Amino acid sequence: MNKRITVLGLLLATSLLSLAARADDASELRAKLAKVDNLHATFSQQVTDINNKPIQSGNGVFALAYPNQFYWHLTEPDESLIVADSANLWVYNPFAEEVTVMDVSQAVDASPMALLVHRDDETWNKYTVIKRQNDAQSNCFDIQPKKLNSSVVAVSVCFKAALLTQFNLTDEQGNLSQFQLSAQRAVTPAEKSLFKFAVPDNVDIDDQRLKQVN
Repeated sequence: MNKRITVLGLLLATSLLSLAARADDASELRAKLAKVDNLHATFSQQVTDINNKPIQSGNGVFALAYPNQFYWHLTEPDESLIVADSANLWVYNPFAEEVTVMDVSQAVDASPMALLVHRDDETWNKYTVIKRQNDAQSNCFDIQPKKLNSSVVAVSVCFKAALLTQFNLTDEQGNLSQFQLSAQRAVTPAEKSLFKFAVPDNVDIDDQRLKQVN
């Protein structure tokens, strides 16, 4: 009996230590992101399937600003655009001439990437964060939703010192999208318009917002 109690005690202690470490990892990531009030960068994208076979490569522009502002523009091979303007999230497909719009609150549930521009406890409590140390200067944070609500099942965010250098997304089919950032700098006042989306003419709108605008 005493041996069994000892084993159970060790298991409980290990679990508690693991939870504490994950809480510290989340706190460290939040502290790093808090220093990135706004960011503008170019990116290169590589997508591989579950067997590590290349599917697609591309390039684009990425920007974020706190709170709840996000800009992701894939310029090649096929153009697509995602803009979060604090209240709404717009997903635009120029080739199909259609745009989907939803509440930013829905985007929080849709992807762990929302953590880049959210700092509230309610949002962060939906995810588990585990740190991976690559070397003395660089590390990555693996982010997974505690409850799966979307096709994005995991995200990793990587830093070199305080510089955000890479993020990776894994979908439910096992496809891995890797984004390498370069030319990082602050968003200029003139670039604040990046976070405003104007619906082009003759474009179909799929409005999925929970509260319709009158």
